Amino acid sequence: MRADAAHNLELVLRTGARLLADDPSASITAIAAAAGVDRRTVYRRFASREDLLAAVYRARYDAVEEVIAAARLREAPVAVALHRYVEGIIEVNRRWPVETFRMLSENTIRDRRARFIDEVDHFLRRALDEGLLREDLPPGWIGALLPSLLLRAAEDLPELSAAQAADVVVDTLLRGLGAGKRDR
Repeated sequence: MRADAAHNLELVLRTGARLLADDPSASITAIAAAAGVDRRTVYRRFASREDLLAAVYRARYDAVEEVIAAARLREAPVAVALHRYVEGIIEVNRRWPVETFRMLSENTIRDRRARFIDEVDHFLRRALDEGLLREDLPPGWIGALLPSLLLRAAEDLPELSAAQAADVVVDTLLRGLGAGKRDR
């Protein structure tokens, strides 16, 4: 793919993610206009709005996969991996703000999401085993809470960089859920 075509594709996908997050019924014409490309350019690449939406989700999950690999959830020291993961996912949530539940009916997306969840759950068990997180909470609670914290940080802390927002999330996790004694 030529550099300008790759740039246009990235622009269309990111614009599509933003517009579809705001309005799930956004048209290809509206997405093309907001991206500054002709709608025919979009239709040459995507036969339908659903195809474009599927490409947005694939791009989002590609980014999540890169974050999980870079965080080294199984190898890196737990605190380091936690911060890398949180920072990366905040950036993904900002770059690809679409609601992932809309595509769960597609098998490849659902299966891919399940693998990511398993990887993060394995990491959280490792964090519990190493004493970084409290083990007296109900099973699965931290794993259920983490995505909400990541989304809130991405959306509600726009004035902070992804790294700074990750500091807030990690501090919240470790002070609110950490194994250490808290001041009362």
